[in-house]
Amino acid sequence: MYAGRSLLLLVLLLGSCCAVFGQNKTKSQLQKEKQQSVERIKEVEKILNETTAKKKNTLGELSALNQRIIEQQNLINSIRKEINLLNGEIRENNDIIQVLDNDLKKLKEEYAAMLFAAQKASNSTTRLTFLFSSESFDQLVMRLRYMEQYGEARKLQAELISQVQAELGQHVKQIESKREEKNKLLADGERENSNLAMLKKKQSGLVKALEKEEKKLKRDLEETRKALAVLDRKINDIIKEEMEREALAVKNTKAASVALSSSFEENKSKLPWPVSTGFISQRFGRQNHPVLKGIVLQNDGVNIQTKQNEKVKSIFDGEVRSVAFIPAFGSTVIINHGEYYSVYTGLKEVYVKTGQKVATSQEIGQVISNAEGICELRFQIRKKFTPLDPQAWLVNM
Repeated sequence: MYAGRSLLLLVLLLGSCCAVFGQNKTKSQLQKEKQQSVERIKEVEKILNETTAKKKNTLGELSALNQRIIEQQNLINSIRKEINLLNGEIRENNDIIQVLDNDLKKLKEEYAAMLFAAQKASNSTTRLTFLFSSESFDQLVMRLRYMEQYGEARKLQAELISQVQAELGQHVKQIESKREEKNKLLADGERENSNLAMLKKKQSGLVKALEKEEKKLKRDLEETRKALAVLDRKINDIIKEEMEREALAVKNTKAASVALSSSFEENKSKLPWPVSTGFISQRFGRQNHPVLKGIVLQNDGVNIQTKQNEKVKSIFDGEVRSVAFIPAFGSTVIINHGEYYSVYTGLKEVYVKTGQKVATSQEIGQVISNAEGICELRFQIRKKFTPLDPQAWLVNM
């Protein structure tokens, strides 16, 4: 009986410790996730402020505001996850308290019965009668041992009650602490939800303002499409020249190209981003225009909106195949990685030249700021002539 009680207490203690350890790890991850959201919000806020400093009511402002809303929602989700975790911890502690409380009552009942029995047996005549009524010497020794063990059992029972009471008090304190933590998170959540509502209201107003500039947006879109057609021809000409050059290359050169292609492929989803800060303002493939209804955009890469004067870096070892100027976009750098090509468009300064070998993360230029104050890098990855989704190749940012 007493061993069972001790085992129960040990299981509760170990279970509680293991649960807390496991949850602390999860809580640590959630807190890290929340901190990352806070840092991304600061980053996007900086980009948003830089974008609106030169001109308000632009597509760049809308892109930054949309991303700001996404990051705000991520922060709110992190807070909700922490609250759910705390709710689970509070429920777990309540369950443990209930078990300990029930066990404490039973221990006290048993202890009371022991005290009553001990009081009856404390009479010396009763003790002597119990001992001398033994039928044999062996039985007398066994009865003496029983009386000694009975005394030890009472002492153990008293210690066990004290341990359970201490454990009970500890879990009550834990609940109080977690409830305080939860209340703080609830207050944080309310504040961040209020911020989200304000951002969405601002977003709605910005969309309405941009809708009034439909003619200008369509004119800008047409200029962008013309510039993209020039860029596409330039990329295809470079790739065609490269393929013709490779066809005439010696065996060793071809082998090196194949090895570089293989190495590039092995790093899929692990390649570094071409800029240190920023967000995807336009994804790969077909998507609706953010303001103009019925207009579908086609993107052979991704657009990354970033900070002013942001440095642009090569995503992998390779060789610069072209440095060209594209009207409306600024300079473009095309780097060869065997069968693969990375294309960086929207540079105001270029630090490399055609034929130069570059290493992974080597700075190749600086992003340009357009007439509206938007700093945006157009980035592509191609396998020969085929455009690939860069987000599938870059490491999660």
